[in-house]
Amino acid sequence: MGKRKGRAISGWLVVDKPAGLTSTAVVNKVKWAFDAQKAGHAGTLDPAATGVLAVALGEATKTVPYITDALKCYAFTVRLGQATNTDDAEGEVIATSDIRPEDAAIKEALNAFVGDVMQVPPAYSAVKIDGERAYKRARDGEEFEIAARPLWVEELVMTGRPDVDHVTLEMTCGKGGYVRSIARDLGQALGCLGHVVTLRRLWSGPFTAEEGITLEALDAGAKSPDLDRWLRPLEDGLADLPEVRCPADSVARLRNGNPAMVYPGDVEFGEDCWASYEGKAVAVGQYRSGELHPTRVFVV
Repeated sequence: MGKRKGRAISGWLVVDKPAGLTSTAVVNKVKWAFDAQKAGHAGTLDPAATGVLAVALGEATKTVPYITDALKCYAFTVRLGQATNTDDAEGEVIATSDIRPEDAAIKEALNAFVGDVMQVPPAYSAVKIDGERAYKRARDGEEFEIAARPLWVEELVMTGRPDVDHVTLEMTCGKGGYVRSIARDLGQALGCLGHVVTLRRLWSGPFTAEEGITLEALDAGAKSPDLDRWLRPLEDGLADLPEVRCPADSVARLRNGNPAMVYPGDVEFGEDCWASYEGKAVAVGQYRSGELHPTRVFVV
C-alpha cells in the first residue's frame, strides 16, 4: 500500500464558514492549506449558512462522531408569509400568506418545538430515500415523503423582530436538527408560512464561531508553518467524554486495540470514556473492571 501524500498532521481547525461554499469545499481547502494527509468535518452546513465548521485533520477524524453528537447553537432569521420549495431563500416561493402573527403568538408557538420533538427534514436535504439523496429526487420533480425523525431541542427563543415580515431566533439542539424544518413548521403552526433567510452556527460542542479562522486568513497562511497555530488538539473533540488516565505500560496495549489497565477516577462500569497518557489521547473505549476496552485508538 502506497504512502499517503501530505503531512501526518492531527488536530481540529475551527473555520468560520462564509456563505456560498459547501462544507466539502471548505474541508478540501483546509486539507490543501495544511498539506494534510486526511481531513473531515463534523456537521454539514448548507452553502448559504455561515459560522462554525469544525474540520478534523489526521487522527482527529476519529473523534468526529463525538462533535457530531454534541449540542449545537444556531442563530437564524425567518421570513414570515412565504413558503419555499427548499424551506430557505434559495428556493422558489410556492405559497404566500397575509397573516403576520404578534410577537406573543410567536413566543407561545415556540414552546411546541422544545424538548423531544419529531422533525421531518426538508425535501431538499441529504437524507437518503431508498438509497438516493432527497435533494436529487426533489430536483428531478419526484413526489416522495420523508419520515419524521427524533430531535432534541434544548432551547428555542425569539431574539428579535426586525420588521413585521421577519423574526430572529436562536436554537440549541442535538444531532441532526434542520433549522429550515423549524422555520417551515413554525410558519405552518402560526398559519402564516415561513422560511429561513439567514443562518449562522454560533457554536458546536466546544468550538465557537468567534475563535474560527476565516477563509481569507486560511488562504493567506496556506502552506506556511504559521497556520499550525490555529490547530486545536484532537483531545478537544473528546470534551464531552469522561477522561481516564493510563500507566505507561498500558499505552502500547491500548494502541494495539487490546484491553489494558487504567486509573478510572469516577468513571463507572460500562461507561464510554477516553484514556490519556501525559495529557495525550491514547484510545476511546468502554471502562470495565479496571480496564479500558478500546474501540478507537490514536497514534500520533
